[in-house]
Amino acid sequence: MHLDPLAIVTAFGLIFLAELPDKTMFASLAMGTRMRPLYVWFGTSAAFAVHVAIAVGAGSLLGLLPGWTVKLVSALMFGFGAFVLLRAGGDDEEDDAGGKTVTGFWPVFSTAFMAVFISEWGDLTQITTANLAATNGTASTAIGSFLALTSVSALALVAGRFIAKRVPLKTVQRVGGVCMAGLAIWSLVEVFTG
Repeated sequence: MHLDPLAIVTAFGLIFLAELPDKTMFASLAMGTRMRPLYVWFGTSAAFAVHVAIAVGAGSLLGLLPGWTVKLVSALMFGFGAFVLLRAGGDDEEDDAGGKTVTGFWPVFSTAFMAVFISEWGDLTQITTANLAATNGTASTAIGSFLALTSVSALALVAGRFIAKRVPLKTVQRVGGVCMAGLAIWSLVEVFTG
């Protein structure tokens, strides 16, 4: 197994930026206000591990295609990701803050796991992880993506209120969108020059 530090950093950066304005971050924040944050983090991390494994597996299947095809698919997917992030209006759909407090490790773990597991299917970060795995290697992409997803969850649980008050959601979305657009252009250039 070969680990590429640049691929790890690339995956971390892209997934981190794409996940910051995601509903999963806000769900983690909401769950952390009603449940024990460490238990929530364990549940979300376990769900992210499953999703990263699925995305990396899909990406490795993409990697079996001819090089130009993979680069073209990656360019299209990065372009789609840029479109989604740049057109997002910053509509903060907040979860209902009411409800009972859930206590105990397993009830909190399973609630957090299921919330993330269900909501992340076909998510932008899962698609991006698959694209990166197809072009940058599975192990490096898996490590970078998993670290980014769990970091965002931890950040939401620890400092979510601070971020929501100080950094506009649109700014985070625009930075992520510009990065995705740059990768789409780069991948397209590689299709025609490689």
